[in-house]
Amino acid sequence: MADVNFNRLHSERAGDLLASDGNGKKTGPDADHSSPPYDLIELLFFAYRDFTSDPDDVLAQFDFGRAHHRVLHFVDRNPGIMVTDLLSVLRITKQSLGRVLKQLVDEDFIEQKPGENDRRQRRLKTTEKGHSLAMRLASLQAGRLNQAMKNMSEDEKAVTRKFLFHMINPDSRVEVAKLLRSDDPALKADPDGTQLFNDQETR
Repeated sequence: MADVNFNRLHSERAGDLLASDGNGKKTGPDADHSSPPYDLIELLFFAYRDFTSDPDDVLAQFDFGRAHHRVLHFVDRNPGIMVTDLLSVLRITKQSLGRVLKQLVDEDFIEQKPGENDRRQRRLKTTEKGHSLAMRLASLQAGRLNQAMKNMSEDEKAVTRKFLFHMINPDSRVEVAKLLRSDDPALKADPDGTQLFNDQETR
């Protein structure tokens, strides 16, 4: 099989993309499209990479991964949450949650009880051991956030929250805001400033 000169192909492709009509206008196949905001795309990637990596060493001590962390976090933040609601929050399959949840229950990090009014419901809460681990992991991530925002004004912090909030799909924002239980006005309005829900609904 003949060797392929990837460097040459890459150069030719780059030439096509950057071709212009002599007046500075691109004439390649991407001429009608603005460039993706690579800086934001990659900043989000690297920020998320490091934000989620902080607890990894602690999780590894228990032979846990990030899936265990997510389950532990949302169960600890929402005592009595139903399995069906947790599935909706995490957007994972029942099988995927089942594997992780079984390990957390078996090792006494989470307890599972039937609902008071409907015994078919499965309600979850962290044990003392589970709450302790959840707080330990949250403290690590809080440390990174506090370090990043220590020189930011309150207005700048509000803009940061608003940006992250509006990265969420519009049809999910109301439910997410209820989970956040925040009084930040930026989390209570859509991009046009329309009130999505009142204070009582977010608490």
